[in-house]
Amino acid sequence: MARVAIIDYEVCNPSKCGTPCIRFCPVNKTKPYKAIELSEQKKGKPVIYEDKCIACGICVKKCPFKAISIVNLPEEVEEKLVHRYGPNAFKLYGLPIPIRGKFVAVIGPNGVGKTTALRILSGNLIPNFGKYDAEPQKDYVLNRFKGTQLYTYFYDLYYNKLKVVLKIQYIEYIPKYVKGVPRSILMKVDERGIMRDIVTLLNMEYMLDKDISILSGGELQKLAVAVALAKDSDVYIFDEPTSYLDVRERLNLAKALDELVPRDRYVLVVDHDLMFIDYVADLVVVTYGVPGVYGMFSNPYTANTGIDHYLKGYLPSENVRIRDESITFRLHDSRVDLGSEIEEVLCIWSNIKKKLGVFELTVEAGEVRKGEVIGIVGPNSIGKTTFIRILAGEIQPDEGYTTTSAFRLSYKPQYLPRQMQGCTTVEECIKGLNREALNENSWLYVEIVKRLGIDRLLNKEVATLSGGELQKFHVAYALIKDADIYLLDEPSSHIDVEDQLVVARTIKRVARIRKASVFVVDHNVLLIDYAVDRLIVFTGEPGFRGYGFAPNTVAKAFNNFLKQLSITMRRDPQSGRPRINKPGSYLDRYQRSLGQYSYSE
Repeated sequence: MARVAIIDYEVCNPSKCGTPCIRFCPVNKTKPYKAIELSEQKKGKPVIYEDKCIACGICVKKCPFKAISIVNLPEEVEEKLVHRYGPNAFKLYGLPIPIRGKFVAVIGPNGVGKTTALRILSGNLIPNFGKYDAEPQKDYVLNRFKGTQLYTYFYDLYYNKLKVVLKIQYIEYIPKYVKGVPRSILMKVDERGIMRDIVTLLNMEYMLDKDISILSGGELQKLAVAVALAKDSDVYIFDEPTSYLDVRERLNLAKALDELVPRDRYVLVVDHDLMFIDYVADLVVVTYGVPGVYGMFSNPYTANTGIDHYLKGYLPSENVRIRDESITFRLHDSRVDLGSEIEEVLCIWSNIKKKLGVFELTVEAGEVRKGEVIGIVGPNSIGKTTFIRILAGEIQPDEGYTTTSAFRLSYKPQYLPRQMQGCTTVEECIKGLNREALNENSWLYVEIVKRLGIDRLLNKEVATLSGGELQKFHVAYALIKDADIYLLDEPSSHIDVEDQLVVARTIKRVARIRKASVFVVDHNVLLIDYAVDRLIVFTGEPGFRGYGFAPNTVAKAFNNFLKQLSITMRRDPQSGRPRINKPGSYLDRYQRSLGQYSYSE
């Protein structure tokens, strides 16, 4: 039996807890077989020796910071070990296999090694195969992969026969290192002479002469993808290319990748938007494991089959169950009427108009009820946030009215700050907001802190959180506030499908318990499909004019929205997940003829 022992040294604090993990370890009572001791390398923090540990679980239970994880794995799995960052650090088993001429997509939870694998396949990280105390050698890597499909790839990579371009995950760092305007940047890197095609397909004409320092998240994303496509490379790697992009732009991105990436190259894509993956990928590799502890990669499946196996939580070729429950999506038309749970109207508004500089917003009359979750879809910079601020009384409309202007608003922004005013750690921030949220017997702790996994992050500094952890922290921080209206802007960014559904359930529970109205602005159709009761569609010209329709049933509103985008969707017969029809396909033409742009139930 192989053993993986992980200690999160960011939250481990031996001086504060008195190292109960060491004092209570039964193996430590017999000194020759000591399993845990303090290490000088870790500045006086515990180190678990996995060959001596008996996995009794006492140290896991005794650690007050929940910093220790111990997992037993079959002994043969150790033969697949590819990389480890250090003693008691994350272990990566296996790698996704790039295949020339195929779009290979990688899907799975956060924290199980997808980005680490991309760094290895791009050549930015040399795998050490568990020998973290020695300098990794390329020759040793080639020797380990000899006789496998990865040997040829790494041989060509290490002998400079492959040119690799990597589109990074955290595009918000781009303005810190790159200066100028997109036009000049693209002209410099356009090795393939396709700048005009890239600009057209990604709809970048309006942003070419903007300074990078003022670009929005979606604009930065398009620029990063454009730079990658413009380079003449043998390997194209895209890490979360859909973040901050709306539904139309995600489809534009999918078309750009399909048309502009040469067919004889290696392509790897990591993303959490299953509709996007379903549209662009030829093959899907599923990542699984325990987040922050270890990660493994499945064999490649065809796109549809791989996504279905991932949602079911069972991988037949590996005979592995990766999740206790399967993920299915509800049919909106068959939802039970929530009746008295959300029958009381919170706010009524008339036809509203508001002008802010050159931007003009018009919204149709409507109402929102207590306990209701309303989804908002539409392009960026179209007036969605302005409308919610009008409802909350923060902005007065030029024309029209709302029933009251005394609502308390809790807002989770699209772009997440890593520096919080008056606090450093997650625990300090939540305690400063509402101490009751850290009481393990309170509903705030059970329904928000515990459900979103924030209890495992309490001792971490906000500035050190990963993208998915930071997103869940800000969602929790917004929902813990006592408010009448909650506005959550893109709560699905950087988090995997499982966490998206956890966020959706948490939003629902908070809305019902607090009898508050929750507005969810998101571009991920899966989250909207799963989470909301009614839908508001915004359209117009971003930055100049926006038009918001009255709230409607999800099926009707979404059908109108897809009609504007000229997209048709269907449901997968097994999981119920929405899927985009290929333009011009039989189903696409058939649904258009019926006027059913959204999936029929």
